[in-house]
Amino acid sequence: MPALSPQEFVTRDYAADLSTDDLLRAHRLMLLSRKLDERCWILHRQGKIAFHISGIGQEACQLAAGLALQAGRDYYFPHYRDIVTVLALGLRPADIFLGTYGKAADPGSGGRQMPNHYNLASRRIVSVSSPTTTQVPQCAGVAFAIKLQGEQAVAMCALGEGATSQGDWHEGLNWAGVHKLPFICLVENNHYAISVPLAKQMAVAGAAERAYGYGMPGVTFDGNDFFESYNVIKEAVERARRGDGPALLEAITTRLTAHSSDDDDRTYRDRADLEAQKRRDPLPRLAGELQQRGLLDDAALRRIEQEVVAEIDQSQEEALRAPYPQPEDALLGVFEPGSVGDRAVRAWRWPGQAKES
Repeated sequence: MPALSPQEFVTRDYAADLSTDDLLRAHRLMLLSRKLDERCWILHRQGKIAFHISGIGQEACQLAAGLALQAGRDYYFPHYRDIVTVLALGLRPADIFLGTYGKAADPGSGGRQMPNHYNLASRRIVSVSSPTTTQVPQCAGVAFAIKLQGEQAVAMCALGEGATSQGDWHEGLNWAGVHKLPFICLVENNHYAISVPLAKQMAVAGAAERAYGYGMPGVTFDGNDFFESYNVIKEAVERARRGDGPALLEAITTRLTAHSSDDDDRTYRDRADLEAQKRRDPLPRLAGELQQRGLLDDAALRRIEQEVVAEIDQSQEEALRAPYPQPEDALLGVFEPGSVGDRAVRAWRWPGQAKES
């Protein structure tokens, strides 16, 4: 069954409600994400960090998700590419560097998780679990709890289209559809599941076409258009919040980098196709729209870029000065203080280490 278009799904122009300050903040967040992402690539190539996975080219739909949700009220289960989403919801660039460097002050895991596993409890950003697609049933479970408790909140998860091949995806959507949960699944379709193209991932045109099988609307939209993305995601959020059930959203977007710092996409991706995709880059697209509206000019763009780079420099320095975690603290903080697990962890000693008297 064909997916819905934005025009068939969206009931009003939510983007028209965004103020000048909202739009300038959106542009700054997208630029901050891009420059932070590029800095991490440089650090990896310099051998100063171990790994990086990028969101370059996918920022419009990611940013729209971060702005459509209410930080600290709604739950977000991020995709590992969602740098700008978590920045919009409250993570600082310094927090991302702390996680990338594996420092003890990393707010997500104290340096325990691998990079790009974003989370921040105070903003209800839920930690990425490393196995692909596990965030979907986790998100559906939280949405079920929201419904049981009568909370006016929404649970949203994001993932790439390749992850829709996993059983966890089907189980999570089926659960959300059966129970009419305040659940949103955002598929960031960048056409490649690592090196496997979309045509080898599914026998339909896109993931949103499967939504009818789960009893929810499926919507396909331009994930590189910030305004269209915001309208679609905001409609899904408002719909879920008022009790009208889940939605499956598919953002058609663009991966402008290799899958990760450990991937060489020259072995499977045509360079001419990549160059063509660069014309869909969401950052100059948003900046150009704001320039046409008279909200930005060339001088303002240069000034904002200088401010963003200075913020990234300062954030990186903060992370570099922070201490690494101590080996003896490796298991602390895993369980709630005072629990059986916590007491067991505190009683544990390294082999040969004397017990406390």
